[in-house]
Amino acid sequence: MESLDSIQLEEIYEARDRISSLIVRTPLIRLDVEDTPAEIYLKLENLQRVGSFKPRGAINVLSTVSKRQLEKGVYTASSGNMALALAWYSRQLGISCSSVVRETTPDAKLNPIRRYGGKAVKVSDEEWWQVIISHKSERLDGYFIHPVCNPAVIAGHGTIGLEILEDLPEVDAVIMPYGGGGLSSGISTAIRALKPDTKCYACEVETAAPVAAALAAGEPREIKRRPNPLGCVGAKSVLPSMWPLVSKLLDDSLVVTIDEVAEALRLLIEHNHVVAEGSGAMPVAAALTGKAGSGKLVCVVSGGNIDTDQLVQLLSGKIPETSKN
Repeated sequence: MESLDSIQLEEIYEARDRISSLIVRTPLIRLDVEDTPAEIYLKLENLQRVGSFKPRGAINVLSTVSKRQLEKGVYTASSGNMALALAWYSRQLGISCSSVVRETTPDAKLNPIRRYGGKAVKVSDEEWWQVIISHKSERLDGYFIHPVCNPAVIAGHGTIGLEILEDLPEVDAVIMPYGGGGLSSGISTAIRALKPDTKCYACEVETAAPVAAALAAGEPREIKRRPNPLGCVGAKSVLPSMWPLVSKLLDDSLVVTIDEVAEALRLLIEHNHVVAEGSGAMPVAAALTGKAGSGKLVCVVSGGNIDTDQLVQLLSGKIPETSKN
């Protein structure tokens, strides 16, 4: 696929017009923790339909695809949340939906996919990554929707940026979890166009931080992706097609530890009664370290689809056993 050089602000406004009646306009609330290095706000995308930000992009892209292209249904490659969002909206449209998912995808994400009538095909990490790179799978039929490298998907996610600026015009920095770059690129496009002095930070976990490596090297570099116990997003490389976009939109990548993410998860529950998944807590962990500076910071809590057993262990002060995610 050709590289994505830019997403236009107009595309994000058009996306908002398409999806506004079908999504939740999620709240922006203050983190209720004292003695923090900044004034920290939470953009609660965990309250979105199906528990993550993904319906924004899923609805927008399905609204821009022709009926003829949808005749055989759609499929994607996903760590769980995009598959869930597509399954949910595909059922409303009356079309079939399938997904290639990692073999370690938890039941917390697989079960809802199936409840919405979606099909989830578990594959190895290697095969899953190949589908992400090649934009196709021999196992499935239909119209392929890339979870990241699709302008309509990115524009849909960019509507979060519009809402942040409407609710907190004086925001100094926005911190977003980085998986493939669709979320951070969409939000950052809106922020850069409307308030260019606001910092835009990706956030990665120490077990998979390809953006930090790429920014340091000036180009995408493959890194050793290690298992993490909290299901935090993270790939082994920045997708080459996304590099032109993310390299000019992001100020930096803030890398956090597993312990910092676990503590952020506990704080969100105990202080704000917010249930987040590991990826959703990463920006809060970064903000609490002070790496994003002071002022008014917005942390995008991207999702809340956490495994129940993991949650119980975290609340008892433990770190769950390391998974292959």
